[in-house]
Amino acid sequence: MYEPRSKDIILGKIREALAKPAPFIPPTPDFSIPIHPDPVDDVSIVFATNFVKNGGVFIYCESEEDFYDQLFLFKKEKGINNLYVWEEELKEKLHAGGIVFTEDETDFIKAADAGLTTCEALIARTGSLLVSGATESGRRLNIYPEKHLTVAFASQLYSDIKDGLQFVKEKYGQKFPSMVSLVSGPSRTADIEKTLVLGAHGPKELILFLIDDTPH
Repeated sequence: MYEPRSKDIILGKIREALAKPAPFIPPTPDFSIPIHPDPVDDVSIVFATNFVKNGGVFIYCESEEDFYDQLFLFKKEKGINNLYVWEEELKEKLHAGGIVFTEDETDFIKAADAGLTTCEALIARTGSLLVSGATESGRRLNIYPEKHLTVAFASQLYSDIKDGLQFVKEKYGQKFPSMVSLVSGPSRTADIEKTLVLGAHGPKELILFLIDDTPH
């Protein structure tokens, strides 16, 4: 007795499916409508909420003076003895604020408890930092230390990734940075036995000091 092979069964099912009436075809999508509309809430609230969901530590600062106080307390609380800072403008501000830090790059990979950098922009929809290799911190200071500290201003907030990238494009023009990346929370992986490990490919902690520079 003939038994249909698996190939015959599959072809039969295909013919049967093709014989059925075509399913309802949805209308053509309107590509002019953004997939992710602008947030209804204040972008700073949206950003802070998503940033914390990603595992970041969010520290609000009323002013630059408040930032120095908050940074001093954070260093003391976390026992940070070697805070590395490489950006000249940031170093000048920390000197003025009385914050002790290390600017020498010698042995920083072994010695650094934390690195403090700026960022290009803050993306509200994803709760991410937009960083680039164009800053004096380069590509290393936000990768090697276990704690990545970032200081940014509320005026750097953008609703979506495209808005942040447009800002970077306008800022650098033809000298667009060779590396632009989104940092969404501490480094993590669950590749091995689905066990979440922090700090596998970068910092275990991501801390943002957001300075409110909006008009009051």
